[in-house]
Amino acid sequence: MNPSEVLRIVDAIHRDKRINKETVFVGIEAAIATAVRRQYGEEAVVKIQVDRETGEITGSCNDEPIATSELAERIGAQNAKQVMIQKIREAERDAIFDENTSQIDQLVSGAVDKIEGSNVIISMPGVIAVLPKAERIPGESFRIGDRIRAIVTDVVKKGNRVNVLLSRIRPSFVQKLFEQEIPEIQDAIIEIKGVSREPGFRTKIAVYSSDQRVDCVGACIGMRGNRIKNIMDELNNERIDVVPWNTDLQLFIQDALKPADIEEVILCSMLGRAIVLVKQDNRSLAIGRRGQNVRLASRLVGWDIEIMTREDLEELLEKAVEGYMLIEGITTEIADRLVGEGFLSFDDLSIIEPDDLVQIGEISMEQAVSIIQQAEEYAQKEENFKLQPKTENEDDNENIIEDKNE
Repeated sequence: MNPSEVLRIVDAIHRDKRINKETVFVGIEAAIATAVRRQYGEEAVVKIQVDRETGEITGSCNDEPIATSELAERIGAQNAKQVMIQKIREAERDAIFDENTSQIDQLVSGAVDKIEGSNVIISMPGVIAVLPKAERIPGESFRIGDRIRAIVTDVVKKGNRVNVLLSRIRPSFVQKLFEQEIPEIQDAIIEIKGVSREPGFRTKIAVYSSDQRVDCVGACIGMRGNRIKNIMDELNNERIDVVPWNTDLQLFIQDALKPADIEEVILCSMLGRAIVLVKQDNRSLAIGRRGQNVRLASRLVGWDIEIMTREDLEELLEKAVEGYMLIEGITTEIADRLVGEGFLSFDDLSIIEPDDLVQIGEISMEQAVSIIQQAEEYAQKEENFKLQPKTENEDDNENIIEDKNE
């Protein structure tokens, strides 16, 4: 291999494969060194240097110089070529890997190339892009040639190839679709503050406008709902609730629970819990099917949300005060303060920080520790009671009820 040929190869690979020239030079040096070791033994200390300007190859084995003519004679052109191809493929793989690693959590698109088992293989430049079944929206299916958008979740090396793993179920996928479809988000007029999602069913997305003249919710929905419809179509008709983000947490929670009408939101800051009061006829709407509405709203606002009627709350408060009076060291005044802070059960009280209890109850640290220990014991007793097997009489009673129903 003459010097001019070396430079030509390096330049061609750099242009065609988009691999840095230095990486190619290092690959050639490694390839020649590997070929030399096959001649002199694997234990040999081989050093190969390719001049970056002239392409001339020099080397040494065990600190003894190897003549250029000897390199060409002893290595064997075919042997060196095979090793060089392997090194260059590795360099190409590394370059593709680095390029696609920067795409993690970014939106990409491609056409379905083939379907292997439960995996959908997407055509993308230089890589195998895989959309596993577990990362697909429930109920969606694809055919060869279909265009797909997804986000990159991981990039892995597999032999000489690079595999890109895709997803369409992550909350960030919805966020990227909004960023692509809504010009005001691209222009940073509207900001996405949070996304909570149950793929294939429902998404709640909180948005905020830095310009008071721009209706952030209306801009995301679009005229006659055309903007939001494009996104829903991409998500296999998944329902999307666009929620206005608000620094006032009580208002934010009310909007996050729509379409339910909320009477009052009570914030229990020590527990990170919000008690939301609704009328009885709105309770099921606030909770949603299988708890979906309140669950998504909780994730969106970052607080635990409990839905109840005012009657439910009054009953719970009364029961909590009565229960706390069983604990030695708790007075009626302390019990009222605890429920006022949102501690409504022995389980709640068992996780309170002693310092907080000292402050609430105006008691000593020793008293606080004793109260928490007692609360833990009562909470455990309640849990054990729930887990107790039914007695024969209870089973008989259930059988009688079933027989009557039949």
